[in-house]
Amino acid sequence: MSRPERKDRPNTRFHGRVEAEGRVCAVPGCDEPGEFRAPATPGARHGFDGPGAYRFMCLDHVRAFNAGYNFFAGMSVDEINDAQRPYAGWERETRAFAANGADRPPPWRDFADPLDAIGARFRERMAAEQPRADGKPLSGKDREALRTLGLKTDADGRALRQRYAALVRQLHPDHNGGDRSSETRLQAVVEAYQHLRGAPAFA
Repeated sequence: MSRPERKDRPNTRFHGRVEAEGRVCAVPGCDEPGEFRAPATPGARHGFDGPGAYRFMCLDHVRAFNAGYNFFAGMSVDEINDAQRPYAGWERETRAFAANGADRPPPWRDFADPLDAIGARFRERMAAEQPRADGKPLSGKDREALRTLGLKTDADGRALRQRYAALVRQLHPDHNGGDRSSETRLQAVVEAYQHLRGAPAFA
């Protein structure tokens, strides 16, 4: 089986390749396209302010450069030890990044809400978490049971019984023509009612 002929230039999708567009290798005496970048000076490292200057080389020369590259070149012993710490860099203060290169996003009050979707959801949540007018306590489970039954926070014992009776008539198979598709919902309603019957707010 014959070996495929070697291409003069690496594939367009070769990792790290940048189209030369007439640029030649930065190594003196090399006329190959400069399609792979390397630090402009040996030992140069990128910092938090962005990458430094680059020089472009051909594939063979950039491979040779990478083979001899030393990240720690030019560092003192203390700088090398600092760079090798597991949490190196985390103690530096980082700058805040803008969203998509723009300023900070506008506050919520600047958003148009023609259907009042955001406002309605906020008011619904606030209403569900507000205390009862009579001062009786409501636990998280109490509030969840009220939502299951579709009752407001200030519902009293009479409203609880009436709502429970209405839901049972709606969901029980004996009252809806034998339809058992709502049995799971009915079970949740029964459990919510049983819980609220013994809750301090309905005692």
